Amino acid sequence: MKFGLFYLPTYLPSVRDAHTHFANIVEQVMFAEKIGLEYVWIVEHHFVRHGGLCAANYALLSYLAARTERIRLGTGATVLPLNDPLRVAEQAATLDQLSNGRFDFGVGRGFLRNEFETFGIEMRESRERVEEGVDLIRRAWTQPTLKFNGRFRPPVDGMTVLPPPLQKPHPPIWVACFLTPESFDWTAKEGYNLLYVAYHVDPEIARERIGWYLAALKKHNRLVEDHEVCCCYHAHFLAHDDVAQLKRVVEKPMAEYSAAGAEAAQKAPDPVAYKGYAAREDYHKQSGFDVYFPGRVLMGGPDRVLDRIKLMRDMGITQVSLIIDFGSLAQAEIMRSLEVFARDVLPKARDL
Repeated sequence: MKFGLFYLPTYLPSVRDAHTHFANIVEQVMFAEKIGLEYVWIVEHHFVRHGGLCAANYALLSYLAARTERIRLGTGATVLPLNDPLRVAEQAATLDQLSNGRFDFGVGRGFLRNEFETFGIEMRESRERVEEGVDLIRRAWTQPTLKFNGRFRPPVDGMTVLPPPLQKPHPPIWVACFLTPESFDWTAKEGYNLLYVAYHVDPEIARERIGWYLAALKKHNRLVEDHEVCCCYHAHFLAHDDVAQLKRVVEKPMAEYSAAGAEAAQKAPDPVAYKGYAAREDYHKQSGFDVYFPGRVLMGGPDRVLDRIKLMRDMGITQVSLIIDFGSLAQAEIMRSLEVFARDVLPKARDL
C-alpha cells in the first residue's frame, strides 16, 4: 500500500496565523518525504475556514515542489467547474515540469454553494463542466494544436497550449467521488483513478462505494490492478494504544474541523444536481468522538492502526492519505504523531 498526506486545514487565526500554518504544512510535508510517504494532496476551497487556506493550491504545490525531490504532488482536488480548463492545463503542466514529473491531477465537482455563487457558476452544470473540462485538458496536454468546441467556454481552433506536461502522455488523472453511483461509474469508464473521502461514512458504506468503482472497472473492460483507489482519513498515532489519551488530544480539534465544515456548507447545494448531499452535512453535526472513532478514522496505537490498514486494503484501497492537520491540533502533536507512524507503523504496513 501507498501512503500520503491530505490537506484540508482549518483556518483558526486566533490559534495561528496563515504564515505559521503554511510553515507547519511545509515542515510536515518535508518530514513525510524523509520517511518515505509517496503523496501529498492539497484541497481547493474558497472563502471559508474549511480548507480556504489552500485556495491557491497550485501555488502551494509549486512551493512544495521546490522544497522536495521525490514525493508526488496532487490536487485533491481541482474544483474544475470554478476554473477555466485551459488555465488549469497551463498551471498543471507548469507544475509537472517544475517538479520533474511528480504531479497528479485530481479533479472534482465541488459542492459549496457560496463558491459557485461567488464565481457565477450554475451548480446544476457541475457534472457536465467536469466531464467537458477533463476532456479539454487531456486534449490540451496531448495535441500539438488544439481544436475544441464545447458548451461552457469559447471555441478553440488551432491553438497550442504551453507548456506541455513532462509526463507522457499526461499526468495521472484522479476523480473525487462522494455518493452518486454515476460519478464512480464515469470515473471507471474513463479509466481514471479514484479519490474518495471516506471519513463521512461508516466502513460498510465506504466499502460499498469503492465496490461501485471496482465493479465498474470490470464492466468497462478495465483491469482493476491498473487503477488506484486513494481514501483519506483523519489520522493521529500514539506509541501505545490509549483511547482516553487519544480522546483528550483529538476531540477538540476534530470538533473544530467539523464546525468549520458545517459553517462552510450552511447553504445546501442544488438539490437536483446533488441528491443525497444532506447526509454529508449530517456528518458535520455529529462530531462526537464516539461517532468517528474507531471506524471513520485512522487513530490509536500501532497494532490498532495496522489492523485498520488491513481492513482498508481488503476494501480495495491502494493508497491511504492521512489528514494529520485538523482543527487547532498543535504542530508538536502532529510531528510526534508522524514520528510514531514512521517508526512503529509504516515499516510493517509496507508488507501488508
